[in-house]
Amino acid sequence: MKSRVEKHKKKRRWPIWLGGIVLAFIIVIGGFLFYVWDQIGDTVESMHNPLERDKDPEQQQELEAVFNNTESVNILLLGVDERSGDKGRSDTMMLLSLNPNTNAIKMLSIPRDTYVTIPGRGKDKINHAYAFGGVELSVETVEDNLDIPIHYYAQVNMEGFKQGIDALGGVTVTNDTAFSQGGSQFPVGEVQLNGEQALDYIRMRKDDPRGDLGRNERQRSVITAAINKGARFSSITKVGDILTILGDNVQTNLDMDDMQTLFSNYRGTRKNITSMEIEGNGQRFGQPERWYYVVSDSEFNRITTEIKEHMNEK
Repeated sequence: MKSRVEKHKKKRRWPIWLGGIVLAFIIVIGGFLFYVWDQIGDTVESMHNPLERDKDPEQQQELEAVFNNTESVNILLLGVDERSGDKGRSDTMMLLSLNPNTNAIKMLSIPRDTYVTIPGRGKDKINHAYAFGGVELSVETVEDNLDIPIHYYAQVNMEGFKQGIDALGGVTVTNDTAFSQGGSQFPVGEVQLNGEQALDYIRMRKDDPRGDLGRNERQRSVITAAINKGARFSSITKVGDILTILGDNVQTNLDMDDMQTLFSNYRGTRKNITSMEIEGNGQRFGQPERWYYVVSDSEFNRITTEIKEHMNEK
């Protein structure tokens, strides 16, 4: 019969083996997290493209003050269809105003044919600002016409948008009008969209009784679904794919510190997203004659007032 001492020694071996397994697990996971963090840093660096005005020390101080005081942040999203030998035009223009004090977002779609004053260019469609002067002029045009500050921007290639939806595993939206577009069929009700379908879904406008307004509403629903899906996304196997897609297709003046602050202090805002629309009417005029979405001064003032009130809520 084995002595009690020998039995005791044998029984104590398993905590040593278990401890070794746990240590190895910690090392592997720690190494993976370091790899992911390093990859995120590389991706953010490749995405980072500051505006010319961001190099101004006063502008930097203003942006730092916004985050330091946990104030509302306005981000302009530009969905761009890039063409060979051409800058392309901003096919989608959306303003997100994030208020961390009320944990709410105001999401404003700006119809691409909206007739506005483009600084240095006169009156034209707002999406032409990108063709004339890229992101810089697009941001300046929105600021001038809405009389609100744009703190940050994110420019997304529409091909990258499609790939991003696929990487998330698709999104689900509620569709209120049956239609077909680009070979995809969209019945009324809850619809699951992959990347290609999502792109078709947000592009249709000719057969929509509300025209651009209906199209903008679909854009907001897909963006909202993607924000919520992204916030819950937990598949570590897709991390590399998503980072590659972002790095290849997104440009922004948010740097790593800015993104960390947004994640830490502003992520609760996604739980309460309110959509806004700019009311106007379609008109044809000019030489050559073109179609424009004409918005009254009073409507611009209404939009400005609503966003500013949202920004100042405590």
